[in-house]
Amino acid sequence: MADRSFVTSDDTSVFVRELDRSYPLIARGEGVWLYDEAGNAYLDAVSGGAMVTSLGHGAVPSILDAVVEQTKAISFLYNVHATSPAQEKLARELIDIAPQGFTHAHFVSGGTEANELALRMARSYHVERGQANRHLVVSPAQAYHGASIATFGLTGRPGLQAPYEPYIQQQPHIPPSTWLFDPSGEAALRALDDILAQVGDQVAAFLIEPVSAASLPGYSPPEAFWRGLEERRREHGFLIWFDEVVTGLGRTGTWFAADQMPLTPDIITTAKGLGAGFFPVGAMLVSRHVYEAVASGSRSFEPGHTWDGAPLSCAVGSAVLAHLKRTGLIDSVRERGPRLLENLRAALDGCELVREVRGRGFLLGVSYVDPVDGASLLDPALAVARRIDNEALRRLLLVYSTQPTNDGFAGDQTLLAPAFVATDSDLDALVDRFAATVKTVESQVKAQMVGAAR
Repeated sequence: MADRSFVTSDDTSVFVRELDRSYPLIARGEGVWLYDEAGNAYLDAVSGGAMVTSLGHGAVPSILDAVVEQTKAISFLYNVHATSPAQEKLARELIDIAPQGFTHAHFVSGGTEANELALRMARSYHVERGQANRHLVVSPAQAYHGASIATFGLTGRPGLQAPYEPYIQQQPHIPPSTWLFDPSGEAALRALDDILAQVGDQVAAFLIEPVSAASLPGYSPPEAFWRGLEERRREHGFLIWFDEVVTGLGRTGTWFAADQMPLTPDIITTAKGLGAGFFPVGAMLVSRHVYEAVASGSRSFEPGHTWDGAPLSCAVGSAVLAHLKRTGLIDSVRERGPRLLENLRAALDGCELVREVRGRGFLLGVSYVDPVDGASLLDPALAVARRIDNEALRRLLLVYSTQPTNDGFAGDQTLLAPAFVATDSDLDALVDRFAATVKTVESQVKAQMVGAAR
């Protein structure tokens, strides 16, 4: 193997995220493989690291053609002044694949913008209907909805909010219905009832990832929770908003994860897979009654982002949709996802560090526990998530792991989200390398725990 090519904070003018780590210097990509300047091939198990490159790395000729043709025609328009054929086309195409009842789309640059826009939409919906007191958004505490100050308030994770709490509008949260706290979903519904009993007339929306990504990888609440949520929507009049920034456009084996849920939301936000890494584009989709609240009221909704609906970004979105339809990649994810999950579970069977392997389609999660009792969350000082990432990187595998949260709702976890174009041999290599990674870290952790007990 050639010497690896890395960049540290001392080597770069880029303000990197973590100044105490080294970053592979990736020069090119093909499929699920990334190549550094020294020629080493890394298996990318998380679609560019942020679940974005669903079509894999490298050129897709039809998408590149769309970029060239749209740029020749016109690349940018300000949405306040005009629309474009590219925007009109993508809106029609998204509504065609959205759950029944959705009628309109508004385009933005990414997931954070989409969620902040939907926050405004939920507020505007109730103001338009004469319920200006409704401004709160309830959501599960263990979640991630964006990196702006407003979207930080939509997550209940203290570690993400610090040190920006003085700027954040805090929102109410309920505990997630995980194996550790609430496998039936009943405790979460009771917590929601407590909030509704106190401030129900102020609740504008309930926000949730139908299948979680970074915060609780591959997790979805039990059936009973969804049924209870629908009952409470009908009784209390709040909107249900699905954050499908990650799951939209096929990640879980259907166009939207909402297609697999026992209820239909009022608002959907999506982003990552819409541009698939070729151009930043996201969207907020609304159902007819949400749109009609504005249409029959003030007839004005002001999003205010510069790149909203730009022709070039919309042309890329349409080209991505066309490619997904032409290649049948979403069907492939739906058919191969269960096998990937089964193989991952089999490879990790017997690992005392692993408590749960879960997920849908190509969005999988692995949670870790104390190997002594198989149930307690690990001591954060053991840094298991960081060890997993570092050991995987040593094996030329890119994964995304998260540390325990301050509220105790989640421990160390790893997210796996390969590109849809991954071959069966790519997925087998992913499973083999990841299982070897986990087993190595498990041995290290056990040895450290034994040493500390002496």
